Amino acid sequence: MTSSLPLRSLGEMLSAQKTKTAGVKNPAMPYVGLEHMASESSDLVGWSRAGSSISTNSVFIAEDVLFGKLRPNLRKCVLAPFVGYCSTDILVLRSREGVHPPFAAKVCQSDAVFREASATAIGTKMPRTSWGAVEGFRVFCPGESEQRRIAAVLDTLDDATRETEDLIAKLKLIKQGLLHDLLTRGVGESGDLRPPSDESPQLYIDSPLGKIPAGWVVAEVGSLLADVDPAMRSGPFGSALLKHELVESGIPLLGIDNVHRERFVPEYARFVSPTKARELSRYRVRPGDVMITIMGTVGRCCLAPEDIGDALSSKHIWTLTLDRQRYSPFLACAQFNHAPWVLAHFSQDEQGGIMSAIRSDTLRSTLLRVPPIPEQHRMEAILAAFDQRFRRETDLANKLRTLKHGLGNDLLTGIVRVPVAEEAAT
Repeated sequence: MTSSLPLRSLGEMLSAQKTKTAGVKNPAMPYVGLEHMASESSDLVGWSRAGSSISTNSVFIAEDVLFGKLRPNLRKCVLAPFVGYCSTDILVLRSREGVHPPFAAKVCQSDAVFREASATAIGTKMPRTSWGAVEGFRVFCPGESEQRRIAAVLDTLDDATRETEDLIAKLKLIKQGLLHDLLTRGVGESGDLRPPSDESPQLYIDSPLGKIPAGWVVAEVGSLLADVDPAMRSGPFGSALLKHELVESGIPLLGIDNVHRERFVPEYARFVSPTKARELSRYRVRPGDVMITIMGTVGRCCLAPEDIGDALSSKHIWTLTLDRQRYSPFLACAQFNHAPWVLAHFSQDEQGGIMSAIRSDTLRSTLLRVPPIPEQHRMEAILAAFDQRFRRETDLANKLRTLKHGLGNDLLTGIVRVPVAEEAAT
């Protein structure tokens, strides 16, 4: 920020409110704790009744800025949407005359203010900042008309991001239902789901996994593997790959950080030389291989992308090459991630309620529902189209968040000024 910009201290923009409950409060009124404020979010994620908090609370009114002073690195700050009480670990800040409350909230949510709050926090395990420590921090503060325009621009981006995130949450629920229907009812030649078994029992047969559509079979994973050696592998182990044989660049060694649920992350941290990769060729990853995590979040599954290139699997994942003439890796991945009959089978390897690994025998003996290949392709096409839409909305949400962050910093530091006079004339 240059000296020519209109600057004011936070204390000149906002005043800290000191009103506390003195043992008497309306138990039906809203109470906001730090748990109701999400990191880097401009909205409350919930609230409780004041009766749920037995301690002394601070009092706030609508359009006060609520700023989390405990562990300020978590970046918790919202504009209060109603009157209520809040934890004393939250600063209650009220806009002074000539300061637009939504603009004040945006300023307090900025990178610069959160950095200052974190830098002034005292304590090791539970660091706290204070109003006295940050109120002298100077920020960009134009006239009220420009404040309103800045707040309106950023609110528009917030609204668009919120709507997109709400849609993504709905799509996740829809996909759960779609997967259940596809894996239990399948798709006829017309492309429509079959009627459920209780409506048309003649279309279904009994199987070890319950009712399945006529024409389907149930098969173990081991019987669906491709004719390659080995079609199912994990490793290398022990002396086959020593720590000093890892290099800074070369052939990537894939691990749990690359395998997310139905999403391969092409960010590589471990490599071996081409010569070492030839020695470990039995662990080569092929396009479309099914990859399942063994450590960390056990049982997370995705497909190796078709453009994977040269890469090796590691001892932290199972890598399976399926016979695509008999089974779609895409449908196998869907069942590994979501099918209750698969998850129940994997639970055999749980210890103390936690799945610590998936043994070879457990994976090979896992039962999958196997429709005829033409129907598998129809099911795969439906899921792929849905996933494409989901990725589109997710990409949009990420772009909106990036845009808001970049534009917000520009607007709230005065690097970019909004054309208030021109807007008013228009």
